[in-house]
Amino acid sequence: MNPLAEQLNDVAAAGSYTLACSVDELRIAADEANFALFEADLKGVKGKQNLLNALAHAAAFPAEFGANWDALADDLCDLSWCGNVSGYVLLLRNVSDTFGLSANDREIAQDILADTVVYWRQRNKAFWIFFV
Repeated sequence: MNPLAEQLNDVAAAGSYTLACSVDELRIAADEANFALFEADLKGVKGKQNLLNALAHAAAFPAEFGANWDALADDLCDLSWCGNVSGYVLLLRNVSDTFGLSANDREIAQDILADTVVYWRQRNKAFWIFFV
C-alpha cells in the first residue's frame, strides 16, 4: 500500500488539511485504501443554500436531503449509501476563506465538518477534509 493510502487509514490523524499532494495522487490513494471520495468545487459558491447543494451533490446525498444544517450533519454522519468503505475523503476545491457564507453560517459549517470528523473517529473510521 502506498504511503498516502496508509496515512488515510490513520483514524487519529484524520481532520481538515490543505492538500499537500496532487488531486490525482489523492484519488489513487483513496481508491487503494477503499475510501469514498467526495469532490466539491466551491468556486463562486455564495450563500448557505449553494454550499449545501454543492456538498449534497458531491456526496450524492439521498433525494430526500432536507437542504438545511441539520440535514447536512445527519447525512455526513450516515453515508450508508456509500457501501462498505474503510473511510471517507471530502475534497473541497476553490474554497474561499469565508466559504462564501456569513460569519454565523461559516461557523456552523465549520462546526459540522469538525463534528463529522469526530463522529467517524468514534466509529473507528477516518473522515478527511482536504482543501485545494
